[in-house]
Amino acid sequence: MSSIDRAIDPEALKLFSFNIFSQLSGAVTAGMIHIGDQLGLYRTLAESDGMTSSEIAESGNLSERWVREWCANQVAARIVVAEFSYERHKGEGNIDINTRYKLTPEAVAVLANEEHPAFGMGMFHRLPATFDRLKDLPESFRTGLGFDYDAHGVEGAIGIERSFEPWSNAFLVNLVLPALAGMIEKLQDGITVVDVGCGAGSAVLLMAQHFPKSTFMGIDISEHALSRASEKLVVSQLTNVSFMNAKTTSLPKSSTVDFVTTFDCIHDMTHPQKMIKDIHEMLKSDGTWLLVDIKAGNTLADNVSKNPMAALMYGISVLSCMASALSDHNGEGLGTLGFPSQLAEEFSRDAGFTTFRQLDIAHSVNAFYEIQK
Repeated sequence: MSSIDRAIDPEALKLFSFNIFSQLSGAVTAGMIHIGDQLGLYRTLAESDGMTSSEIAESGNLSERWVREWCANQVAARIVVAEFSYERHKGEGNIDINTRYKLTPEAVAVLANEEHPAFGMGMFHRLPATFDRLKDLPESFRTGLGFDYDAHGVEGAIGIERSFEPWSNAFLVNLVLPALAGMIEKLQDGITVVDVGCGAGSAVLLMAQHFPKSTFMGIDISEHALSRASEKLVVSQLTNVSFMNAKTTSLPKSSTVDFVTTFDCIHDMTHPQKMIKDIHEMLKSDGTWLLVDIKAGNTLADNVSKNPMAALMYGISVLSCMASALSDHNGEGLGTLGFPSQLAEEFSRDAGFTTFRQLDIAHSVNAFYEIQK
């Protein structure tokens, strides 16, 4: 008997419908978060101890009625806190015109403070560009061919940049690099560093600023991200950094690099095993590779049972990560949760690396590995 012929349990039906429309609620609210970020509404609220919808609208030269409805969504979603105050308007009922809206300190960190490592607006910044790929996905499902990160446009690249910069700025130099054996001393003395999958160049520029005796190269294939990196390099006035497009320029020669970093990019690559072999090849005999990638279980069951964000990550994989990893007909298609530590070690040892160590660094999403030849 097929599922369509089985009897329906009314209570189970209610619960299932609630679950389905809860997903839709989250998607719609995510769109409202994007609007709040783009219009600076969170930053406006962060600078106050509570504002009415009229005051919020006036500060941004916006329509009060639209702001009031946005605030209602945010309060219902438990994102913005409300101190309710109703006013009766003839023909309109009770209007929240005097209700005051505010953000908790925790909300400010996530929604409005781009310097805080918990800042989370990057993924919401690129939400329209990400969801715009929905129109391409039916064909991807038919052909098996995805699309690379530049398919998400400039805003997609900026969203990735805003996603990773806050944590990296706070902890890369002070926490992650010191966890690598002798790395701070080497960087201070002067070594050659390559960041593969550098994106907009945030990590490269940060390290270059702190270690002026070392030479840094950022490598990527995204023209949008590399354009951002070049702009930031000009502003920084650093002279120990360069960027290159791997599509048009060869990777560094064999045994010429002391230190390679990859941040959240191996699982996105069409040929991750080849890239890992290329990293092994470019490193000197005593070279180190810092691999940072998404924490994942070895099976779907592991991820679903242990990762409360598994549904989000698998969905983003279809929309972005796996799509990138399958943007070539021969792509391996690892996907967002497709590169667990077990597989990372297997690929590394197959490439010739002899030492594989997971670093004791707490992160909600990523795992950190020190890998040596």
